[in-house]
Amino acid sequence: MNFKRALAALAGPLLVLAGFASPALAATPDRFGFAMWDGVTAPPAMKSPPATTIVPWAVGRYRVTFPGQGARGGVVHVTAIDPYGRWCQVAAFGQTGPDEVVFVDCYRPGGVRDWSGFTVVFNSSSGLTPAGLFGYVDANPAGTIISEYNSSGALNSVGHAAVGVYEVKLPGLGTAGPFDGGLQVTAVGPNVGAHCKVGKWRSTPAVQYAVVLCFDAFGNPFDNRWTLTYQHKRAIYGGLVPPKYFGYVWNAPPVGPSPTNFNSVLGLGFNALVPAGVGLTMVRFPAIGIRPDDVQVTAFGSGPEYCGMNTPWAVFGNDVVVRDVNCWTPAAVPVNTGFFTTYASQA
Repeated sequence: MNFKRALAALAGPLLVLAGFASPALAATPDRFGFAMWDGVTAPPAMKSPPATTIVPWAVGRYRVTFPGQGARGGVVHVTAIDPYGRWCQVAAFGQTGPDEVVFVDCYRPGGVRDWSGFTVVFNSSSGLTPAGLFGYVDANPAGTIISEYNSSGALNSVGHAAVGVYEVKLPGLGTAGPFDGGLQVTAVGPNVGAHCKVGKWRSTPAVQYAVVLCFDAFGNPFDNRWTLTYQHKRAIYGGLVPPKYFGYVWNAPPVGPSPTNFNSVLGLGFNALVPAGVGLTMVRFPAIGIRPDDVQVTAFGSGPEYCGMNTPWAVFGNDVVVRDVNCWTPAAVPVNTGFFTTYASQA
């Protein structure tokens, strides 16, 4: 497959996205999909819709098709699954006919594309939601919003504060604070090998405030497109009717305040973080493990560190075990740093 031609095929839908500045007030159905690539296949137990496909078409490059989930706007998040410091980003995404098509690029340290496992999730939301707080932003390298959603109906905003530094405000999603909920951030764009993460975050009664930081493959601040999702007592894909089984936890580090550790069955404070070595943390989400499902990880902190997963997560009984979240310097040296982890089942 010619990648330029593939991107050109998405150009029409992506141009439509550029004009999508606020959520529609009509209660249209949400669209979402998720899938995991283990290096050989996309296991049925880890993808939704069931007919979702992942096709490698060049070294470190993959086409993901979520059938019937094509939608205007939305966001995508991707997390590498690799024990040696590889990372993945979204190259492009958009609607192709009835389907949502996502291109994923993966890199080894030094910014060279390479094969890697990964997990990817897409969501497009609209309308006002009856429970929980949820919002997302897709912003270009200049900080201009391409697509957004806010479950309160308010308009999100992004400011470009410096090279690779973006200030994000999600009004109407305020909480008591100082920290409530969880975040995910992903770099977007072909041929760049960038990392994006959460640099700062705070919750106030009026607004959720976050700083997104982006870096090139060598750890230098870098202007790049990115997506951000905020969740509070809602799943990462923010379905119109939220799933019953989801959770999130913040490694600040160490574990963040109770309101950043939510389990949809047990409530606040029940998910566990267990150090497993330098740069390694085992994460356990009890009582919510139902296949098919998805896990995403995003680094937190002021430096260029990034995070992924060593191996695919597992479900034992109804407990989800991520063994382990792994975090790295740009030189692929294991490092202890903050991160956000989120789990969501289709159920």
